[in-house]
Amino acid sequence: MTILEVENLHKQFGGIHASRDINLTVKKNQIHAIIGPNGAGKTTLIAQLSGLLKPDSGRIKFENSDITHMSRHRRAHVGLARSFQITSIILPISLLENVMLAVQSVSSHSFRFWSPAIQDSNIHDQAIQALEQVGLIQQAAKIAGEVSHGAQRQLEIAMALALKPKLLLLDEPMAGMGKEESGRMIKLLQSLKGNVTILLIEHDMDAVFSLADTTSVLVSGHIIATGSTADIRNNAEVQKAYLGD
Repeated sequence: MTILEVENLHKQFGGIHASRDINLTVKKNQIHAIIGPNGAGKTTLIAQLSGLLKPDSGRIKFENSDITHMSRHRRAHVGLARSFQITSIILPISLLENVMLAVQSVSSHSFRFWSPAIQDSNIHDQAIQALEQVGLIQQAAKIAGEVSHGAQRQLEIAMALALKPKLLLLDEPMAGMGKEESGRMIKLLQSLKGNVTILLIEHDMDAVFSLADTTSVLVSGHIIATGSTADIRNNAEVQKAYLGD
Protein backbone atom coordinates (compact mmCIF):
# COMPACT_ATOMS: atom_id res chain seq x y z
CA MET A 1 0.00 0.00 0.00
CA THR A 2 1.28 3.46 -0.90
CA ILE A 3 1.79 5.84 2.03
CA LEU A 4 3.50 8.74 0.22
CA GLU A 5 3.09 9.89 -3.35
CA VAL A 6 4.95 12.80 -4.94
CA GLU A 7 3.71 14.12 -8.27
CA ASN A 8 5.71 16.45 -10.54
CA LEU A 9 7.40 18.26 -7.63
CA HIS A 10 9.39 21.31 -8.72
CA LYS A 11 11.52 23.76 -6.71
CA GLN A 12 13.75 26.43 -8.19
CA PHE A 13 16.25 28.80 -6.57
CA GLY A 14 17.13 31.49 -9.10
CA GLY A 15 18.47 29.59 -12.11
CA ILE A 16 18.98 26.36 -10.18
CA HIS A 17 16.32 23.66 -10.46
CA ALA A 18 16.76 21.89 -7.12
CA SER A 19 13.75 19.65 -7.80
CA ARG A 20 12.71 18.93 -11.39
CA ASP A 21 9.36 17.23 -11.84
CA ILE A 22 10.04 14.61 -9.17
CA ASN A 23 7.69 11.63 -9.11
CA LEU A 24 8.07 9.27 -6.17
CA THR A 25 6.01 6.50 -4.57
CA VAL A 26 6.83 5.14 -1.11
CA LYS A 27 5.23 1.89 0.07
CA LYS A 28 4.02 1.43 3.64
CA ASN A 29 6.42 -0.22 6.13
CA GLN A 30 9.33 -0.21 3.68
CA ILE A 31 12.68 1.54 3.87
CA HIS A 32 12.96 3.65 0.72
CA ALA A 33 16.38 5.23 0.17
CA ILE A 34 17.15 8.37 -1.84
CA ILE A 35 20.74 8.50 -3.08
CA GLY A 36 22.62 10.76 -5.46
CA PRO A 37 25.79 12.81 -5.93
CA ASN A 38 26.45 15.94 -3.86
CA GLY A 39 24.18 18.77 -4.94
CA ALA A 40 21.59 16.42 -6.42
CA GLY A 41 18.76 18.02 -4.41
CA LYS A 42 18.21 15.31 -1.78
CA THR A 43 17.92 17.61 1.24
CA THR A 44 15.73 20.02 -0.74
CA LEU A 45 13.36 17.14 -1.45
CA ILE A 46 13.19 16.13 2.23
CA ALA A 47 12.63 19.78 3.19
CA GLN A 48 9.60 19.93 0.89
CA LEU A 49 8.20 16.65 2.20
CA SER A 50 8.55 17.82 5.81
CA GLY A 51 7.02 21.24 5.10
CA LEU A 52 10.20 23.24 5.69
CA LEU A 53 10.12 24.39 2.04
CA LYS A 54 7.09 24.98 -0.16
CA PRO A 55 7.34 23.56 -3.70
CA ASP A 56 6.85 25.88 -6.65
CA SER A 57 4.56 23.32 -8.25
CA GLY A 58 3.52 19.69 -7.93
CA ARG A 59 1.69 17.74 -5.27
CA ILE A 60 2.53 15.72 -2.14
CA LYS A 61 0.00 13.12 -1.00
CA PHE A 62 0.22 11.33 2.34
CA GLU A 63 -2.19 8.46 2.90
CA ASN A 64 -4.18 9.72 -0.10
CA SER A 65 -4.58 13.22 1.41
CA ASP A 66 -3.02 16.28 -0.23
CA ILE A 67 -0.52 17.79 2.25
CA THR A 68 1.34 20.03 -0.22
CA HIS A 69 0.43 23.22 1.64
CA MET A 70 0.10 21.73 5.13
CA SER A 71 2.22 23.29 7.90
CA ARG A 72 5.19 21.45 9.43
CA HIS A 73 3.41 21.21 12.78
CA ARG A 74 0.27 19.77 11.20
CA ARG A 75 2.35 17.20 9.27
CA ALA A 76 3.77 15.98 12.57
CA HIS A 77 0.21 15.51 13.82
CA VAL A 78 -0.82 13.42 10.81
CA GLY A 79 2.23 11.18 11.10
CA LEU A 80 5.36 12.65 9.44
CA ALA A 81 8.53 13.11 11.49
CA ARG A 82 11.96 14.22 10.34
CA SER A 83 15.49 13.93 11.70
CA PHE A 84 18.06 16.36 10.38
CA GLN A 85 21.50 16.02 8.82
CA ILE A 86 22.80 18.15 11.71
CA THR A 87 21.37 17.24 15.11
CA SER A 88 18.66 19.56 16.46
CA ILE A 89 18.77 18.40 20.08
CA ILE A 90 19.06 20.74 23.07
CA LEU A 91 22.52 20.10 24.44
CA PRO A 92 22.29 21.46 28.05
CA ILE A 93 19.41 19.16 29.11
CA SER A 94 19.17 15.41 29.54
CA LEU A 95 18.34 12.84 26.89
CA LEU A 96 15.05 12.13 28.65
CA GLU A 97 14.11 15.81 28.76
CA ASN A 98 14.87 16.19 25.04
CA VAL A 99 12.47 13.36 24.18
CA MET A 100 9.84 14.66 26.59
CA LEU A 101 9.93 18.02 24.84
CA ALA A 102 9.38 16.24 21.53
CA VAL A 103 6.36 14.41 22.96
CA GLN A 104 5.01 17.62 24.46
CA SER A 105 5.30 19.44 21.13
CA VAL A 106 2.49 17.37 19.62
CA SER A 107 0.46 16.74 22.76
CA SER A 108 -2.89 18.36 23.39
CA HIS A 109 -1.39 20.50 26.15
CA SER A 110 1.79 21.64 24.42
CA PHE A 111 0.97 25.23 25.44
CA ARG A 112 1.85 24.42 29.05
CA PHE A 113 5.11 25.57 30.55
CA TRP A 114 7.89 22.98 30.64
CA SER A 115 8.23 22.82 34.44
CA PRO A 116 4.73 21.40 35.12
CA ALA A 117 4.77 19.34 31.94
CA ILE A 118 7.90 17.45 33.03
CA GLN A 119 5.82 15.97 35.84
CA ASP A 120 3.28 14.52 33.38
CA SER A 121 3.57 10.73 33.72
CA ASN A 122 2.14 10.08 30.25
CA ILE A 123 4.77 12.27 28.57
CA HIS A 124 7.47 10.67 30.72
CA ASP A 125 6.37 7.13 29.84
CA GLN A 126 6.28 7.85 26.10
CA ALA A 127 9.78 9.34 26.28
CA ILE A 128 11.11 6.32 28.18
CA GLN A 129 9.61 4.00 25.58
CA ALA A 130 11.30 5.91 22.74
CA LEU A 131 14.68 5.82 24.49
CA GLU A 132 14.32 2.07 25.04
CA GLN A 133 13.50 1.65 21.36
CA VAL A 134 16.80 3.21 20.28
CA GLY A 135 18.93 1.62 23.00
CA LEU A 136 19.57 4.74 25.08
CA ILE A 137 17.60 3.96 28.22
CA GLN A 138 20.79 3.51 30.28
CA GLN A 139 21.86 7.06 29.36
CA ALA A 140 18.46 8.71 29.87
CA ALA A 141 19.67 10.99 32.70
CA LYS A 142 22.87 12.07 30.94
CA ILE A 143 23.21 15.59 29.55
CA ALA A 144 22.80 15.50 25.77
CA GLY A 145 25.91 17.59 25.15
CA GLU A 146 28.05 15.10 27.04
CA VAL A 147 27.20 11.90 25.14
CA SER A 148 28.90 10.70 21.95
CA HIS A 149 27.99 11.94 18.48
CA GLY A 150 26.46 8.55 17.69
CA ALA A 151 24.31 8.68 20.81
CA GLN A 152 23.14 12.16 19.83
CA ARG A 153 22.02 10.84 16.44
CA GLN A 154 20.19 7.98 18.18
CA LEU A 155 18.60 10.55 20.48
CA GLU A 156 17.28 12.51 17.55
CA ILE A 157 15.66 9.38 16.15
CA ALA A 158 14.16 8.71 19.59
CA MET A 159 12.70 12.23 19.50
CA ALA A 160 11.21 11.53 16.09
CA LEU A 161 9.86 8.11 17.16
CA ALA A 162 8.25 9.69 20.23
CA LEU A 163 5.92 11.52 17.83
CA LYS A 164 4.51 8.09 16.82
CA PRO A 165 5.20 8.68 13.12
CA LYS A 166 3.77 6.68 10.27
CA LEU A 167 6.58 7.96 8.03
CA LEU A 168 10.05 8.83 9.29
CA LEU A 169 12.19 11.14 7.13
CA LEU A 170 15.89 10.60 7.86
CA ASP A 171 18.47 12.99 6.41
CA GLU A 172 21.89 11.30 6.64
CA PRO A 173 21.50 9.69 10.08
CA MET A 174 25.05 8.29 9.86
CA ALA A 175 26.75 11.59 8.99
CA GLY A 176 30.00 12.03 10.93
CA MET A 177 29.92 8.56 12.46
CA GLY A 178 32.74 6.07 12.73
CA LYS A 179 32.40 2.44 11.65
CA GLU A 180 31.25 1.16 15.05
CA GLU A 181 28.64 3.91 15.50
CA SER A 182 27.40 3.42 11.94
CA GLY A 183 26.99 -0.28 12.65
CA ARG A 184 24.83 0.49 15.68
CA MET A 185 22.69 2.89 13.64
CA ILE A 186 22.18 0.30 10.90
CA LYS A 187 21.02 -2.23 13.52
CA LEU A 188 18.66 0.37 14.98
CA LEU A 189 17.09 1.15 11.60
CA GLN A 190 16.82 -2.57 10.83
CA SER A 191 14.92 -3.03 14.10
CA LEU A 192 12.37 -0.42 12.98
CA LYS A 193 11.76 -2.14 9.66
CA GLY A 194 8.17 -3.20 9.21
CA ASN A 195 6.95 -1.04 12.11
CA VAL A 196 7.41 2.41 10.57
CA THR A 197 7.93 3.54 6.99
CA ILE A 198 11.32 5.22 6.49
CA LEU A 199 12.46 7.53 3.71
CA LEU A 200 16.24 7.53 4.05
CA ILE A 201 18.83 9.88 2.58
CA GLU A 202 22.32 8.49 3.12
CA HIS A 203 25.77 8.70 1.51
CA ASP A 204 26.97 5.39 2.96
CA MET A 205 26.17 2.98 0.12
CA ASP A 206 26.87 -0.12 2.21
CA ALA A 207 24.27 1.09 4.70
CA VAL A 208 21.77 1.93 1.94
CA PHE A 209 22.10 -1.43 0.22
CA SER A 210 21.83 -3.35 3.49
CA LEU A 211 18.74 -1.45 4.63
CA ALA A 212 16.67 -0.34 1.64
CA ASP A 213 13.80 -2.29 0.12
CA THR A 214 13.68 0.25 -2.70
CA THR A 215 16.17 2.90 -3.81
CA SER A 216 15.64 6.00 -5.94
CA VAL A 217 18.54 7.87 -7.53
CA LEU A 218 18.35 11.67 -7.67
CA VAL A 219 20.61 13.53 -10.10
CA SER A 220 20.39 17.29 -10.76
CA GLY A 221 17.01 17.45 -9.06
CA HIS A 222 15.44 14.61 -11.06
CA ILE A 223 14.93 10.94 -10.23
CA ILE A 224 16.67 8.90 -12.93
CA ALA A 225 16.04 5.41 -11.56
CA THR A 226 14.05 3.52 -8.92
CA GLY A 227 14.37 -0.16 -8.09
CA SER A 228 15.84 -2.89 -5.93
CA THR A 229 19.46 -2.97 -4.81
CA ALA A 230 20.40 -5.19 -7.77
CA ASP A 231 18.56 -2.93 -10.22
CA ILE A 232 20.34 0.18 -8.98
CA ARG A 233 23.80 -1.46 -8.81
CA ASN A 234 23.53 -2.59 -12.43
CA ASN A 235 21.88 0.51 -13.90
CA ALA A 236 24.19 2.08 -16.50
CA GLU A 237 22.69 5.55 -16.08
CA VAL A 238 23.28 5.41 -12.32
CA GLN A 239 26.87 4.27 -12.81
CA LYS A 240 27.45 7.14 -15.21
CA ALA A 241 26.00 9.65 -12.72
CA TYR A 242 28.41 8.51 -10.02
CA LEU A 243 31.48 7.54 -12.02
CA GLY A 244 31.23 9.64 -15.22
CA ASP A 245 31.88 8.41 -18.74
